[in-house]
Order: sequence, then C-alpha cells, then structure tokens
Amino acid sequence: MSAAAPCLMVQGTASGVGKSLLAAAFCRIFARAGYRVAPFKSQNMALNAAVTLEGGEIGRAQAAQATAAGIEPTVDMNPILLKPEPGYRSQVVVRGRAVTSVTWREYQRMQAELLPIVAESLARLRRAWDLVIIEGAGSPAEINLRDSDIVNMKVARMADAPVLLVGDIDRGGVFAALLGTLALLDAVDRARVGGLIVNRFRGDETVLTAGLSELSARAGVPVLGVVPYLDARLVPSEDSLDLDERSRWGTRGALDIAVVRLPLISNFDDFEPLAAEPGVSVRFVRSADEIRGADVVVLPGSKGTVSDLQWLFATGLAQAIQGAAAAGRPVVGFCGGYQMLGAAVHDPDRVESDAPSTRALGLLPVSTTFVREKTTVRVRARVAATCALFASAAGTEVVAYEIHAGRTSPSVLSPFTIEQRGDVPGRDGDGAVSSSGNVVGTYLHGLFANDSLRRAFLESLADRKGIACDPRWGTPAGDSYEHLADAVAGTVDIGAVAKLVGLSFPRS
Repeated sequence: MSAAAPCLMVQGTASGVGKSLLAAAFCRIFARAGYRVAPFKSQNMALNAAVTLEGGEIGRAQAAQATAAGIEPTVDMNPILLKPEPGYRSQVVVRGRAVTSVTWREYQRMQAELLPIVAESLARLRRAWDLVIIEGAGSPAEINLRDSDIVNMKVARMADAPVLLVGDIDRGGVFAALLGTLALLDAVDRARVGGLIVNRFRGDETVLTAGLSELSARAGVPVLGVVPYLDARLVPSEDSLDLDERSRWGTRGALDIAVVRLPLISNFDDFEPLAAEPGVSVRFVRSADEIRGADVVVLPGSKGTVSDLQWLFATGLAQAIQGAAAAGRPVVGFCGGYQMLGAAVHDPDRVESDAPSTRALGLLPVSTTFVREKTTVRVRARVAATCALFASAAGTEVVAYEIHAGRTSPSVLSPFTIEQRGDVPGRDGDGAVSSSGNVVGTYLHGLFANDSLRRAFLESLADRKGIACDPRWGTPAGDSYEHLADAVAGTVDIGAVAKLVGLSFPRS
C-alpha cells in the first residue's frame, strides 16, 4: 500500500483574498513539474457550481483547480457544498448530491456526521495522487466559529498539512490582517503556518521591503512571495464577491449586456466568456432604469426562483423586462431565469417555497413544476435552426451542463436539441423560443464557453444594433492557467513551498 500523498493548504485572512486563484496556480505549477496533483476543499459555500462526469455537483472553484491540474473533477474534491437559499437556509450537497436544506444551527448539528465524509474523501485523494492542494474558507481566525470548523485548521491537522497564509494588500491593512490572524490561532495551529503570501500588489515592490522584513520578524514566519494584481478572469468566478470585480466583466464597449443581479443569483460564471470578448461589456443590474439601452437583457440562474421572481415584480424589473421584450429587444434566460420567463412556476410539494403557484413573466409559452429530485448532468446538444439569436451556429454541437430541480413543459420551438445526457443518448428539445424570436430560455449552463455559439450570439446582437462584427469574436481563449502559473511562479518561492511538503522542485 502506497504512502499517503503530502498536502499543502492555502488559507487566507478573509474571504475573497485570492485563495482559489493561488490554489489553482499551485495545481498547475506542480502538475507541469511532473507531479500528479489534485485539489480539495472540504466545505464550500457558493452558488456557482460545476457537474462532474458522474453527475455530481461540486463548487466551481474546485472544478477549475482540477482543470488547472489537468484532471477531471470528482466529488471527493469538494465533498460538502452549501448553496444559500431564501430564509437564511442552505441546501447541503454531500458528495455531489443534495441531501437537505437547513439553517446554520441545524448544519452545525450535522457536522459531526459530515467530518468522517470529509476525512474519507481526503484519504481517497491522498491515495490516488502525488500532492493534494487544499483550500480553506474565509479565515481560520473566526474565533466564534472555531468549534464548528471543518474547513480550515481542523482539516490542516487531519491532513498534517503545512499552511500558506494569504493576505490581500489591495484592500488595505494586509500587515495587520496577517499578524492578527496568526495571533488569534491556537499555538498548535500557528505552528502549521509555514509561509506568508502578500497577494494583489500594484506598483513598485521595493516600497514593501522594510514592511515585509518587520512582518516576517514579528510573525516568525517567512514571506514567500508578493503576487501582483492579476487579471480576475484567469480563473472562473466562485461567489458573489466576484460580481464586484469590475475588471472581470469588461469595460463599456460596442455591445452592452445587462444581466439582472438577482438576490440569489447562481452560475453567473456563464457570462465570463462574453465579458472576455473585445468590445463587449457585461453589467449586473438591480433596477429597471439600468436595463435601458442594453443590447440584451439576461436573466441568470437562481437558487430561489420564486423568491427572485417576487423581487423582480417588487422592484419593477419584471415590468421593465416585459416592456423590453414587447419592444423587440432580446431577452435571454438561463436555468432559473428560463423558468421566470414562462407563464408560471408551480411548487405542489413545496420544494422551494410555501407558494403552490407563482405567476412568472409570461414571455415564453411554458410553465415549470418543481420536483424533489435534482437534475445534475453534463450534456451534448446541437443548436437548432429555430433561434435567430444563435442563427450562424445552427447545426453545431455544444457541450454544457444542467443543474436544476424544475421540470419545464416542452415547447414547440426549442433552441437546442439534447443528443446526450451523461452517457445516455437521446433527442430531446431544451428550452424555448418566443413566437417573435427575441425571447429565449434554456436550462443549459456553460453555453458561452462554446466558441461558435458565443460568436453567433454576439454577431446577432451586432446585426440588430447595426454595427460591424469584430472578427476576433469567438476566438479560442487559450489556456489561462498557464498565464496564472507563470505569474505566480515568478513571484513566489516555489522551491521553499515544495520543501514545506517534502517535495523537490522541479521534480527530480
């Protein structure tokens, strides 16, 4: 029996300091050095999710890190996923399957039975790979949550992992954040911290020299790198903090895409490939006034379709979207957004809300009924010739995935034909197109990662606006993880990081 692989853990002084990005970078750096690497995060709270080959649901960040490592994601890489729901509750996804919906107090009572599942998943990864890169969550210094921690130092102890502690200098106070975090750790946990990383630095690094020396002296821990402010788009979005990362969504350009920022917005990483295109901006909007002038209005996925529908009507956005559609402007809905575009949403089993039926926007000739069994599957589909918004891609194949609990009545006009769900071939229509052709809905996530479809969509918007198409639209993006790895490897002492886990770098 082979020895368990070593683990390296990336923790941070707070949420949003760049742990996911750095973990992805380490996955690629060590993978291209010849190690077989896997990512791990015991518990992730996020509404951006991915689907594994087996149909399991995991956090988007761990799927991205697996891609950076050059491997397929599995449910062991994120055994517990929490998806926030209305009423301060969260859906609990365990090893890829939704099992319950709970309050925080109820979840705390579950943790004793969840910890062995975390341990089993981590053990399987350590048997299968040469190195496991573990990501923490939030901060290990949340002393009010210390007793219920199953994602930070308790996991570091379980894995016997050295910890890299990351602070974000761009938000200010990085020296206090790093030293304060260390001061609040128990002595045994503080001893696990083998290095500090200052992330998101802009400017001349020499201005930090004195501060870094004092930081290292006070901490008793070396500073192993100062990572520059990197393009946020090098890794996919993980949670709503990324919605405020303006550089991720493009600058104001020739095409203006308005995505409604629903209170329970999910899988908004669907739109990152659009924002990466030249001359295209993606805006997240909260009011009716903000959709004026947009070339297309998008309703994204939602973890609370009924709740978010009610919010649309309360804010006046529902009426504005209906008005935009009546005026002939394109309106597109994805997953929960697709459900909202129909006539009604029914919930006889109270899967999502206490309302047995809720009126929707009435822009598509479909209705949705919630069921307890959740669909999570990868699909292959073909673009139908029924949708003008994707006209130039008609007949091409796209790869995507589904994550939804609703069943929507079939439509006469569907923009896509599903040819394979998981390993099962078929021929089912997906989504709906209005009789006027300007309103489209689909259950398929990840569509705009398909180059031909993305190009077709942008071309149709440009044609409607009467502007020239950019010949660069739809060009394959290339491997962003190589750029990420190069940037991090050039600013972090990777040899010292490797030494923390007993490995040589590059592999001897």
